[in-house]
Amino acid sequence: MAEEKKKGAFDWYFKTNLLVRILIGLVLGAIVGIILGFFPDSVKPFVDNTKFFGDLFIRLLKMIVVPVILFSLIAGAASIAPSRLGRVGIKILVYYLLTSAFAVLIGLVFANIFQPGAGFNVVGDAAVKGAQVAPPTIVQILLNIVPTNPFESLMKGDVLPIIFFAVVFGIALSYIKDSKQQALAKSGETLLNVVNAAAETMYKVVGGIMQYAPIGVFVLIAQVFAQQGARALGPLFMVTLAVYVGLIVHLVVVYGGLLSVYKLGFGKFLKGANEAMITAFVTRSSSGTLPVTLRCSEENLGIPRAIGSFTLPLGATINMDGTAIYLGVCAMFIGFATGQPLTLNQQMTVIITATLASIGTAGVPGAGAIMLIMVLESVGLRLVEGSSVAAAYAMILGIDALLDMGRTSLNVTGDMVGSAIVAKTEKELDMSKWK
Repeated sequence: MAEEKKKGAFDWYFKTNLLVRILIGLVLGAIVGIILGFFPDSVKPFVDNTKFFGDLFIRLLKMIVVPVILFSLIAGAASIAPSRLGRVGIKILVYYLLTSAFAVLIGLVFANIFQPGAGFNVVGDAAVKGAQVAPPTIVQILLNIVPTNPFESLMKGDVLPIIFFAVVFGIALSYIKDSKQQALAKSGETLLNVVNAAAETMYKVVGGIMQYAPIGVFVLIAQVFAQQGARALGPLFMVTLAVYVGLIVHLVVVYGGLLSVYKLGFGKFLKGANEAMITAFVTRSSSGTLPVTLRCSEENLGIPRAIGSFTLPLGATINMDGTAIYLGVCAMFIGFATGQPLTLNQQMTVIITATLASIGTAGVPGAGAIMLIMVLESVGLRLVEGSSVAAAYAMILGIDALLDMGRTSLNVTGDMVGSAIVAKTEKELDMSKWK
């Protein structure tokens, strides 16, 4: 009987919406932290006694970054069949990469304007300093993308070389699995199945770790507010404002501008795409929204299935403009909040890293938060347990679900815009849907 009651208690926890649990952890952590702030003598004992639970969460997140990047990118790149890398493939890939780069740039522009976290000076343990690395030059950044030893890069967690190697390996694998030699093609398919299984396994691991997120967020946020007080609310509001302003500007200026260049009405597009946009906002999943995206694109926007069935699933894997904006703003916030504002060279590194990361950002809820760790590592903001960087990252994670809704909606919108433009240039778009 006691065993059944215990099981019921755990069922209540795991069956409650994760977003709700994380938000509860954020709110309770803020309340507990603010209350502790009125009793200065209790702050240090609280931080010392709860440090393990916060550090455990950070270590779990760091554990999955490299395998998630590696397997996701290989699987994503290998999914592009060489036979389809013709005009349509090149056009959509160029579109996805360019708009992602513009998105990061927009995120950085608004982060520099709003300067979220400036003067906040979040603190971690006095004994732990966020590792600062002298920013490399642009030439060094570009050279360092190519690893001299991929296995060494994997061991060290060097992000850019891992991304480069995974993309090259994935493209090569796509050629192997489509080889005319049956034995070679079979080997390629087997390897791709293994990589896909590994990627899906890592997503399951991510899902499992996120079940612990409410506890980790509660502890880390409580520590931040206990040490910083209620003034931590202002920077979080500025982060949210900067992200959503960036998302709206990208939607109107970049997507609206591109549609007008190809003589496609922005209003007509929004009317046809709104169901998929809203579904993405609610579900926070590009992949989960894909069936709705495919239907809206074909029925409402006149995108032929032959094009949409290729460009939209590909976009759900590699086109993450909303995530790119989020990465730019949040990296700047963490830099400002920890007293390590990013230099111009570091911001260039963010653009390169976030654009390449968009190729492998999984289209599942919360994946952008994992990619943020990768971007931070690339500019020398190491996520060390107990550091100020870890504390600032925990603040972002507390509001990540709110940011995730907007960025996922923009991701899906970008997929449909790109597919419509490609279909128009291929003279296959049903223009009757745009009248």
